Amino acid sequence: MLFPLLTPSAVAATTDVPDTVSVDGLSFSRADVAGAATATAERLGGVRVVAVEATPTMATVIAVVGALLAGVVVVPVPPDSGSAERRHVLDDSGAQAWLGPEPADAAGLPHLPVRLYARSWHSHPQPPAGHAAMILYTSGTTGAPKGVVSTHGSIAAGLDALAAAWRWTADDVLVHGLPLFHVHGLILGVLGPLRIGGRLVHTGRPTPEAYACAAGTMYFGVPTVWSRIAADEHSARSLSDARLLVSGSAPLPESVFRRVAELTGHEIVERYGSTETLITLSARVDGERRAGWVGLPLDGVETRLRPDPESAGPDADDLPHDGESIGELLVRGPMLGAGYHGRPEATAESWLPGGWFATGDAAVVDAGGMHRIVGRLSTDLIKSGGFRVGAGEIESCLLDHDAVAEVAAVGVPDDDLGQRIVAVVVTAAGHDGGDDLAATLVAHVAERLSAHKRPRDVRFVDELPRNAMGKVQKKALLEAP
Repeated sequence: MLFPLLTPSAVAATTDVPDTVSVDGLSFSRADVAGAATATAERLGGVRVVAVEATPTMATVIAVVGALLAGVVVVPVPPDSGSAERRHVLDDSGAQAWLGPEPADAAGLPHLPVRLYARSWHSHPQPPAGHAAMILYTSGTTGAPKGVVSTHGSIAAGLDALAAAWRWTADDVLVHGLPLFHVHGLILGVLGPLRIGGRLVHTGRPTPEAYACAAGTMYFGVPTVWSRIAADEHSARSLSDARLLVSGSAPLPESVFRRVAELTGHEIVERYGSTETLITLSARVDGERRAGWVGLPLDGVETRLRPDPESAGPDADDLPHDGESIGELLVRGPMLGAGYHGRPEATAESWLPGGWFATGDAAVVDAGGMHRIVGRLSTDLIKSGGFRVGAGEIESCLLDHDAVAEVAAVGVPDDDLGQRIVAVVVTAAGHDGGDDLAATLVAHVAERLSAHKRPRDVRFVDELPRNAMGKVQKKALLEAP
């Protein structure tokens, strides 16, 4: 059962507070959420799959929860998606209607509005654990976005494992302003409080000022959010009374980790996951939090490091956990999705025998089981002059220089080296890019890391291309002239 706290008996037994769920200023009690979602579920007879224009609104929350209660598969759609992407998602998923917020482009599908103040207290049969709950679409960096099927059981298992790792309880107040169309903001940030208990405050937008005013015990953010908080001393110090600060969806710069710790007294908890797997690794609330490392396997999760089959062969042994060997991270656990919707060949490439999922991410694991994600194998593992270099290590080193605000390291084709390391840099305020700074940054890396890890070229840009979750789109950098 995904939402045991929303059953009529559970709601009746609870002394409800008026603002259990608050989204951009509109507050509902748990009874309000249960009643409105149940009323929504009753309107979905005969519907198998619905799309939700996932705006940060109460209507989105009620639409998603109502559909899940009814056993209807939810397809969250980014509000800013272009017409071609939207049509692909709708056609690929088989969505039969829109539910909730009125879409900007309905693309020919009927729209079922959510009645926020309708209430019903009937019980609905609980979908079985293996029943599809959502089809979440990947960012499409390697072609058309693929729909990942998450089940009721995988979502419940993933949230329960995080509750154990973070000691997340009904006493917590979760604050975030993340998008509601992906794992971080929707599954963790909305379904988490509705399963585990406690309050949710969604700030509409994840600004430092909004976070500072929310008085939460837990805060979720992507690195861009934490970087802005680190630059706003007053807002950052307002988070000192929180219990847990959590970062995910992209690597957190070590400089931001240190600055937030200095201002708030909290070392940020980093965690790792994907659309396909939900969250599988995290620092523990009572364990080590090491800048740049994403922690230990959650309860029920196992990991392996697979060597590069091009160099080691398909039957090579797994790599050692020595904190240095870089390999592809494989994971398995009860929170993994059920595959790519309608794509058996793509599913077979990533969901391997024995329940393992090939993440496509390069990682290292130390002797204590701590994991560090080097980056994507396709763009972040740079093979230069016979060496295998992780882009993340170079980026962390450059971010320690005062002149660097943001950076992405990529490997571009080179006739001599195979790949040439290029650092794409956004300069910090008060610094101008140019040959002198480029030479300084190359020397900065060469002094702190191995000489073969130094960039052979430094390019200065006004901003790095990012997706809605704050991840740098390195393929766009590689395609740039």
